[in-house]
Amino acid sequence: MGLYKNLFKQTAIYGLATVFPRMMSFFLVPLYTELLPKEEYGKVTVIFAYMIFFNVMLAYGMETAFFRFYNKETDKKNVVETAMISVFWSTILFLIPALIFRKTLAYYSEIDVQYVTYSIWILALDALVVIPFSKLRANQRPMFYAIIKMGNVTINLILNIFFLVFLPKLAVNPDSFFSTIYFENFQIGYIFVSLVVSSLATFIALSSDYLKVSWHFDFDLWKRMMRYGLPILVAGIAFAINEQFDKILLGKLLPKNIADSEVGVYSACYKLGLFMVLFRTAYTLGIEPFFFSHADKDNATQTYATVTKYFVIFGSFIMLGVIVFADLFKSVMIRDSSYWEAMKVVPLIILANFFLGIYTNLSVWYKLIDKTYIGAWISIVGAVVTLVLNFLLIPQYSYMGSAIATISAYGSMMLISYFMGQKHYPIPYDKKKIGGYLGLSIVFSIVSFYCFRENYFVGATLLILFLYFIYHNEKETLARIMNRKPT
Repeated sequence: MGLYKNLFKQTAIYGLATVFPRMMSFFLVPLYTELLPKEEYGKVTVIFAYMIFFNVMLAYGMETAFFRFYNKETDKKNVVETAMISVFWSTILFLIPALIFRKTLAYYSEIDVQYVTYSIWILALDALVVIPFSKLRANQRPMFYAIIKMGNVTINLILNIFFLVFLPKLAVNPDSFFSTIYFENFQIGYIFVSLVVSSLATFIALSSDYLKVSWHFDFDLWKRMMRYGLPILVAGIAFAINEQFDKILLGKLLPKNIADSEVGVYSACYKLGLFMVLFRTAYTLGIEPFFFSHADKDNATQTYATVTKYFVIFGSFIMLGVIVFADLFKSVMIRDSSYWEAMKVVPLIILANFFLGIYTNLSVWYKLIDKTYIGAWISIVGAVVTLVLNFLLIPQYSYMGSAIATISAYGSMMLISYFMGQKHYPIPYDKKKIGGYLGLSIVFSIVSFYCFRENYFVGATLLILFLYFIYHNEKETLARIMNRKPT
């Protein structure tokens, strides 16, 4: 029992450290959308999208390779040092040329050079802590890991509030210290200054690992780690395309006079999908260890089928609930009503994230048979769907085309994984019930949002009907759990 208790404790702490930064978006989105014009918010979103791509490339699968070889090799110190030295020098090889050619990068990305400079430093600092963070997890130090992770986002949040809300008021007196650090119309700059400071603080907190390195580099080990990590890099790039490339393409394919504004409103309303993202993320953190721990059980496939069914039940209810009350959530998260024009994408984005969550469940088969490269290929298919549909639809339908591309990409990944999985590792999913819950929640969501939007009497009625549908189909299971016979 001690082993499972420790596993649950660590999973809970790592889960909090992962979910907490996403929860901070609840505070930053209202702040940004209230204080930034939608054109400026669009610029910030595009920069963040580029940064996610570079984050993936600067890690180049070394984090996952580190865990694989740390548990496999007897000389663990050698693994730590080889991985750390590799990431250190690759980061330096990125940092110096990027700073030298930052004006060129700014020209081709159409981003102000000062924001490019800030982004380069943030990317470098974040890359340098990839292996120190991995080492904390490998050495089972979840509490320190969580403190550093949550400290990073807390510093970022506090600085954002200070720079964007309080500094303009404190700088009213021209003789005060605050007036010397206040620059008018520098809101985007303050957002990136906050990120630089929080990333620097994280690096300082973990920098002792670099001071302890003896700088011994095992080239043969490094080659094996790279062979393991590069396919993960490909999958990471494909995933980043599915997640972020639509914002970049909106900025490129739309007329210049509306591009930033369209990206801004789309990105703000896209954030309402965060509720489904939080559910999916928290679930994934707990379920992957569970899947592997049950792989050798006689009833493993039935267990996986049951878990997937209940994921769909809870996810369907969350999706319907968020869509029914989406216009209430928008008033809290998106303060400026000029952003609300993109609310029509919200049901598509929430459903897309739900499809991604279902795909996570369905993907267990290729992990259990040690064919993880199949996951990379499925992600690539999703990326191709994303790119093709964005190029085709954005010129005519703007961000609605991007939303259609997103749901199509994740939907195709979900279906491909299901059909391939049933061929290679059959799992007896209850297709009738899963399809019923998913289909009914989609129909009710469409009716509520597109036919009776902001009619909360109708929305609440649909939620109650859906709950009754769940009870009607699951009452025998509920009765067994409660040790009561169904009526």
